[in-house]
Amino acid sequence: MALPPRDRRLRKPLAELAARDADFATALKEVGLPRERKQQPGFAGLVRIIVAQQLSIHAARTISGRLEAALDPFTPEMLLARPVAELRGFGLSSAKVRYTQAIARHVVEGHLDFDRLHAADDDTAMTMLTAIDGVGPWTAEIYLLFALNRPDIMPAGDLALASALQRMKRLRQRPDPKKLRKIAESWRPYRSAAARFLWHYYAHAGIPA
Repeated sequence: MALPPRDRRLRKPLAELAARDADFATALKEVGLPRERKQQPGFAGLVRIIVAQQLSIHAARTISGRLEAALDPFTPEMLLARPVAELRGFGLSSAKVRYTQAIARHVVEGHLDFDRLHAADDDTAMTMLTAIDGVGPWTAEIYLLFALNRPDIMPAGDLALASALQRMKRLRQRPDPKKLRKIAESWRPYRSAAARFLWHYYAHAGIPA
């Protein structure tokens, strides 16, 4: 399968970050622009992010493909109508079945309205998403970053980002979320571009987890 093209939308924010930060500039010369990556907004996109947790890209795509092919149209109502054993049969763990069902119930019961979510500011959207069982800060941040293209999101709890930052900044220890957020303050309002780049840097620099 052909690789996605380089994401040219990141050229300007990453150039700004490189102008501010010599370590960014060096790393950007080393690995170039990240490739395009996006997620569908709405119910299907949020479920895909849950499915992908702690899985390889290939495994996540396989499971999501099975799930969406069997539940056509892929709606909250269709998901809730299927028994747990059937959902497990598509490759979902028990926890991910519970989490995807929780998302579906929030939509069906009117607690999660994607139009309102998408119109909300970052903090309000985070609060709305993390009110759902199984949707923690990382999942909510990934949704805002990749499904909604919010420009200033930094998933500080992501270990790959922390490992990439440790290497890029030549830190003695991998930064914890608090330290990572502190360092990332200087990257506002382009923290999403910084996060995208650090994942790209992690994938190309042979950084141990």
